[in-house]
Amino acid sequence: MPDRAQQWHTRLSEEMIQRYRTSGQWRDGTIVERFGMLVQEDSQVPILIDRDGTATRSFIWEQACRVATALRQLGVEKGDVVSFQLPNWFEAAVIDLASAMCGAVVNPIVPIYRERELAHILNDCRARVIFVPEVFRGIEHAAMIEAMRPDLPWLEHFVTVRPRNLAAPGIGWDALLEGSRVEGFAPEPADANSVKIVMYTSGTTGAAKSVLHSHSTIDAEVRTVAHHYGLRPQDRVFMPSPVTHITGYLYGIQMPMTFGMPAVFMDHWDKDVAIELIEEQACTFTVGATPFLQELRDAVAARGRPLANLQHFLCGGAPVPSELVYDARRVMGECIPGRVYGSTEAPTISLGPADAAHMKIAAESDGEVVGYEVKLLGAAGQPVPFGEEGEIAVRGPELFLGYGDPVRDAEAFDDHGFFLTGDLGRLDSDGVVVITGRKKDLIIRGGENISAKEIEDVLHSHPAIAEAVIVAMPHARLGETCCAIVSLVPGSALSSAEVMSYVAASGLAKQKIPERVDFMEVLPKTASGKILKAQLRLQIAKQAATA
Repeated sequence: MPDRAQQWHTRLSEEMIQRYRTSGQWRDGTIVERFGMLVQEDSQVPILIDRDGTATRSFIWEQACRVATALRQLGVEKGDVVSFQLPNWFEAAVIDLASAMCGAVVNPIVPIYRERELAHILNDCRARVIFVPEVFRGIEHAAMIEAMRPDLPWLEHFVTVRPRNLAAPGIGWDALLEGSRVEGFAPEPADANSVKIVMYTSGTTGAAKSVLHSHSTIDAEVRTVAHHYGLRPQDRVFMPSPVTHITGYLYGIQMPMTFGMPAVFMDHWDKDVAIELIEEQACTFTVGATPFLQELRDAVAARGRPLANLQHFLCGGAPVPSELVYDARRVMGECIPGRVYGSTEAPTISLGPADAAHMKIAAESDGEVVGYEVKLLGAAGQPVPFGEEGEIAVRGPELFLGYGDPVRDAEAFDDHGFFLTGDLGRLDSDGVVVITGRKKDLIIRGGENISAKEIEDVLHSHPAIAEAVIVAMPHARLGETCCAIVSLVPGSALSSAEVMSYVAASGLAKQKIPERVDFMEVLPKTASGKILKAQLRLQIAKQAATA
């Protein structure tokens, strides 16, 4: 079986490795080595809490050794890809650790993805094994994978986690572990700078892009955040964001298993349950999208009593209104909410302040740049002065290794190794950044990137549709959602409901189904024939504001 990971050409050079090592920004060592030291230090300390109970360090280590043994028995070798599409359950962390023990590359997949996205991801990374729930929130994941098997030539096995009955498709979790032993198991030695994880993120060109990170890049990220906010092993992380998303993965899995601070998992958002968990588990730190902060603020205000322990709420992924930050600070007790800015490729380029003395930075900017070199570029690629708008370009030890497709690297980096984010912003001389817009054609729905082109490709396959575009439409809770603007073939007829149903039937995640469909005889265009999306976006925003 060809090793997909060995075919990935990362940007990592020996010069880069030495630069970051010498500066102390990279330290040799993998998650297996770091968590192993925590287990030796005190094996009975809780490390993960989910709705089914509390898992200690020793329990997670023992489970990971057994899963790693089982993966080897299934034929997984160093460099192979192991995928998981799980909710925030402790098994996700076990699979991540076990994959690293085998020297495999782990591939988390967000649970909202359906057949279309799954087929692309699993075939692109050539996953050998995938772990899925039998059923989660009404979606029969195991049955979906079983039905897709003929279209997944690289996938040899799938494991059903927390099956409700023995007849569930795939290998059951308990059955997987039955024949595996911990005694005599030795983790596979690994290079901290090799590819550890491949995550997929939507882009402007349609199909999701494979983003490669190493142990070193991820470790640099969580160390930067822990140092900035003064986090200690005594802190507790509340994690409602999916651990299959870069946010949940970094702070729900990597940070606890690197620093030993327990993580409290929430597998689907409920503001009242969130308050209970934060209070009962004495959680001090969390990262989440704008709707989480909005609803948590409202729930705390409604009960009339502030949170006792929460110190920091990092918020990003979608626009965060200034008044939301100030108001959350007012009602939530000692908690300091603040904007952060980053992406799967470059996690947390900027961070909100660690103390209440700088609430203006927290509320009226996207934080200060921490851990990165940043420059802003004009339309011709020239540097722009402080205070002027430009495209944000970054370079640093937390930056991803590159895309799985080297052609994308050529488009995404400049000659000096700076990643061109596609986001527009202003930077002041103190390193405080304000995001003003984006060049990329993305809709950011509740912190999730949605590719407009991916949905447009589906719409263009309908025989009655002549032209179609997807633009961002303002949404009170999610920040943005999808609006379709459609021009029909002369003589054809379609309703909004029929357009929505057609997208739903394509196998895309339900979050990508347009929530509004407008029809136009002719879409507005430039003299060269390019559709004026900015004009349509503004038009939809005005209509939404007066609705």
